Amino acid sequence: MSEVKDLSILLNNNSYPGRGIVAGKSPSGKYGVVAYFIMGRSANSRNRVFKSSQEGIVINAFDPSKLTDPSLIIYSPVKKFKQYLIVTNGDQTDTIFDCLSRGETFTKALSTRCFEPDSPNFTPRISCICDEEKEFNYALSILKAADKEGSGCNRFTFEYASVNGMGHFISTYNGDGMPLPSFTGEPLKVAIGEKINTFADNIWQSLNTDNKVSLYVRYTHLTTKNYDEVIINKNK
Repeated sequence: MSEVKDLSILLNNNSYPGRGIVAGKSPSGKYGVVAYFIMGRSANSRNRVFKSSQEGIVINAFDPSKLTDPSLIIYSPVKKFKQYLIVTNGDQTDTIFDCLSRGETFTKALSTRCFEPDSPNFTPRISCICDEEKEFNYALSILKAADKEGSGCNRFTFEYASVNGMGHFISTYNGDGMPLPSFTGEPLKVAIGEKINTFADNIWQSLNTDNKVSLYVRYTHLTTKNYDEVIINKNK
């Protein structure tokens, strides 16, 4: 069994994880927990904010007049379909939502997608689906380039039974670099806190000050289905 890691330490030790997803359950077992953050190195990537929507959240340009290229950076990272919460780092959110609407599966949806066409980085597409029923089981996926030329796509899906006080974390990159090194291995097992504000603050404070852009955290009460959410944007 792998060690449960401290998410704050993982983030403090990585100046550029890029975009990241966390899913798990609070120590009491009362709450299903998800978190999603974005970072940016370019002015275009940093010119973004999260905004709450009826279905989840959307990414908008903070200053629309400075938006130079919306592709790959403007999308809906969080959407709800029935009891399922979808969290991704791109427009594959819509692909998953549409496939679920047709009675297809998370894995089937992602079989139609690939890593991002941003050579030489070939940024992985990371995705998560959580069943917001009492057990809050979840799956994480990463779509990665098969080689440095991006000649093929490797697809990995990890399915988890939720455990109180524990979750899993996946990000697009292992760190900064040129090209950016893609995340490797299985999602990392991390501890989940009981209080949404404390958990959100710990993540936000651990992200690199220059590169962090926005953070979303959601705690769903698994009995009442009511939820609380925290949105933090660097751009005010």
